Amino acid sequence: MRRRGYIAVEGPIGVGKTSLAQALARELGARLILEDADNNPFLARFYADPDKYAFPAQLYFLLTRHHQQRELNQQDLFAQATVADYLFAKDKIFAAMNLAPDELKLYDNVYKLLDAQMAKPDLVVYVRATVEVLAERLRKRNRDFERHISFDYLERVSSAYRDFFFYYDEAPLLVADTSDIDFVANPEDLQELIREIDRAGAGTQYFVPRRS
Repeated sequence: MRRRGYIAVEGPIGVGKTSLAQALARELGARLILEDADNNPFLARFYADPDKYAFPAQLYFLLTRHHQQRELNQQDLFAQATVADYLFAKDKIFAAMNLAPDELKLYDNVYKLLDAQMAKPDLVVYVRATVEVLAERLRKRNRDFERHISFDYLERVSSAYRDFFFYYDEAPLLVADTSDIDFVANPEDLQELIREIDRAGAGTQYFVPRRS
């Protein structure tokens, strides 16, 4: 696989971005950076009561991601290939979805200060799937706090991701639709996806595999 300095894998909840990031890191012999989502003390409460806990959950994510990215910047990011299972800029997706207007204004001020310090990836892989597929993948992994996630919320998240990446131009982008493949359970599907990532060049490119 072609060596890249920094790859960020993104996509809505349940799509398999962490599994793909782990596989890419193995293929590249790369340093792996994983989002610390499970340790957010507000996350389960947010899913149960979004209006009350959206702001502290969002602020925790923003500051945790910034801390991880700042550590990367203090190293030579390109001396070793790096794969992350999130894109720092995606934090704005959930902030816009979940925060009240006054909270969003405060959040934006903090975000702008932190984003100015962030390195941009060599490639962003946006992994997407239909809402039905996302719901099934969440059901299979069976995490307690994810049982509160509604189909409507998944639709909102998927739509917000589509809108965000439609305009994204800060780095080369590969949009990979995985609705008809299972790169977690099927090694052949994973290798096909990895080949597309290896071939990805400048600008925005699309990979939409179909079952025969």
